[in-house]
Amino acid sequence: MIRKLILITLCACVNLACARVEAQDTMKVIAHRGGASLGAENTLGCIRKGILSGADAIEVDVHLSADGELVVCHDETLNRTTSGRGRIEKLTLDQIRSVSIKKGEPGEKVPTLEEVVREVKDHCILLLEVKKSREGQYPGIEDKIVDLLVREGMMGQVVLQSFNDGVLERFYALAPELPLEKLLICRLPFGLAFDIKLHRFSFADYPHVRSFNSYYGLTSRRFVRDVHAQGKTVRVWTVNKLSQVPQGVDAVITNYPQRFLSK
Repeated sequence: MIRKLILITLCACVNLACARVEAQDTMKVIAHRGGASLGAENTLGCIRKGILSGADAIEVDVHLSADGELVVCHDETLNRTTSGRGRIEKLTLDQIRSVSIKKGEPGEKVPTLEEVVREVKDHCILLLEVKKSREGQYPGIEDKIVDLLVREGMMGQVVLQSFNDGVLERFYALAPELPLEKLLICRLPFGLAFDIKLHRFSFADYPHVRSFNSYYGLTSRRFVRDVHAQGKTVRVWTVNKLSQVPQGVDAVITNYPQRFLSK
């Protein structure tokens, strides 16, 4: 009896390990902020390393400068990641480019979205998170992004994600062919969800969205199952260890793409 129990336990462990390997092989890997463990986040140098890691997609964050230029930076200010200070929405592109990236390659600057698009083109998918300023959503940012993607021939290689439903709706109205993904922290009981605020949540409100991208630590098996039942996918952020990946998700957004990719 004891030998039988041991054999059953070993078989279960092997099956679980095989399932994890299979899940890892099919799960997409997205380099968060270009693959932030590989270099200074959201920089061209880091993005190049993220591409070389074999990531399926590069994720970056997009803001709008005071003179209407699309720039790639996570925060709404330059304070944390550069030698300068100030809110991006209050600075011109020349002012933003006059400072250097902290811990970046020598002379590295905050990149424009145009530079990033050209760096990623023909290599992998580019996942753009459209950010907001302290004052709210950047007026006209959706038009500027679509115009750039059309000009650079990148409409078929870019995916848009946002916490803000209005941003996703405006992109859908402008370019319904662009894949859209809804960022949220988690779905809650009683028909609620939390993204940038607590609100009522229904899948019926997101016919234009192909994926729901949630915080990994609050992504339940039931949520994954319910999203899949809608014929859509679940991507989780920001996962830095294989052991943290919720069961059944379709992709991870990670600072360490190299940890999730087969050598």
